[in-house]
Amino acid sequence: MAEINEVNNKNIPKHVAIIMDGNGRWAKQKGKLRVFGHKNGVKAVQSTIEGAAKVGINYITLYAFSTENWNRPQFEVNALMELLVDTIQKEIATLNKNKIRLQAIGDLNTLPKKAREKLQNAIDKTAQNEHMTLILALSYSSKWEIINAVKEISNQVASGNISSEEINEKLIDNSLSTVGIPHPELMIRTSGEHRISNFLLWQLAYAELYFTPKLWPDFREQDLYDALLSFQKRERRFGKTSEQITEPN
Repeated sequence: MAEINEVNNKNIPKHVAIIMDGNGRWAKQKGKLRVFGHKNGVKAVQSTIEGAAKVGINYITLYAFSTENWNRPQFEVNALMELLVDTIQKEIATLNKNKIRLQAIGDLNTLPKKAREKLQNAIDKTAQNEHMTLILALSYSSKWEIINAVKEISNQVASGNISSEEINEKLIDNSLSTVGIPHPELMIRTSGEHRISNFLLWQLAYAELYFTPKLWPDFREQDLYDALLSFQKRERRFGKTSEQITEPN
């Protein structure tokens, strides 16, 4: 695994998005219930955030709970919500100590009242922090987000506030839940799965994708550095040729 001194601090992505996958399989390998894996996944979150803060990543988005996750067994959903509340409460002091601001995206109104209140409390108490922004995607799906954006823009057109000719990339960006947040340059997914799973579909259009077989509870800051080293070896062309990228202005 890579160490921090191997990472080029002049080529750090501003925003890293992570699909934290493999908690259930990790627990199953140990003969435990899936909830055991979710609880141990918190250690991976702590280590990853610490590593991100050390190297200067400005934004990190964690796919914590999708809209599809509501279809899981009720026991697991309830345990996840309790874990969310407990973890957020315990981490406020650490977030403030490290000057990390907490934000959340998703259909937050579907969260249990207690979880919603604790989440908002943590968001309010960390709002002035400026070193890094931690974004939790909760009850989130990209299709849900895009549908909401289309509805919002359609209403603006119908009310005469804008014309259909004014619909452009910037308007769509400003209608998404990530408004004001730069698009991720790197997306990491653990557990060996090679898919995006309805996560930030618009925002990941030009992100570099990094897949690791490591299950999420075993992921640590050194694994983050491995992903950053992979990112730094890639040529990001955005539709241009290699020659155009390397040509002097």
